[in-house]
Amino acid sequence: MVGHGHGHDSVKIPSPDCYKLENFPALVKFQERLANEGLQDPWLRNEAWRYHPIYKTKTQRVLTYCLRGWKMGIPAFLITIGIEQLLAMNKKDDHDHGDHH
Repeated sequence: MVGHGHGHDSVKIPSPDCYKLENFPALVKFQERLANEGLQDPWLRNEAWRYHPIYKTKTQRVLTYCLRGWKMGIPAFLITIGIEQLLAMNKKDDHDHGDHH
């Protein structure tokens, strides 16, 4: 009973061949630096997906995560402040009428 009917057939796993080091200049440069020191990284291709344009840079991913929802959040914040100010004015007006004894 693998999968339990959760639609695993719809998941498309990309071929590892689509992530070639030659397509990513930063990884080629890193590989050359390693070769200059007599080293190699056989697992470097596994990190190539991070440099693919659809995944953006690390900074862009962090900004996307931190700023997600701001288009809805800022108007909601402003509406909340407006409602609180309106309620505070009504409350202040109620207290002013009873304090003149």
